[in-house]
Amino acid sequence: ARGRVRARAAAHRRRRRDRWSAAGALAIAAMAGILETLVDQQISVVTNDGRLFVGVLRGFDQTANVVLSDCQERVFDTEKGVEQVVLGLYVIRGDNIAVVGEVDEEIDSRIDLANIRAAPLKPVIH
Repeated sequence: ARGRVRARAAAHRRRRRDRWSAAGALAIAAMAGILETLVDQQISVVTNDGRLFVGVLRGFDQTANVVLSDCQERVFDTEKGVEQVVLGLYVIRGDNIAVVGEVDEEIDSRIDLANIRAAPLKPVIH
């Protein structure tokens, strides 16, 4: 009886894992389609730990790892404003990306980040 219960539990875990793997593959394929249109454009990336990066998308791979040039991290603070940390060429792991967005460079250049006060983003909770 124990053997059958274990076998059924193992089969259930495999079906669940395969279902999640298929969903993950579809999500990554969709992300690749979106990223393809953003190559050589300035983008912003919010990571699962709440960090914000802005840079020019130079490339990505099948796991949605992204390569940004002229990258800077924008660190938000409620008292000091937004600090921009220059990083240069930077790689962000795809499994750490929460949001990717296109940056309107004209609007972004008009924002006075030193006068913006904001609390840092909180990490994404799954």
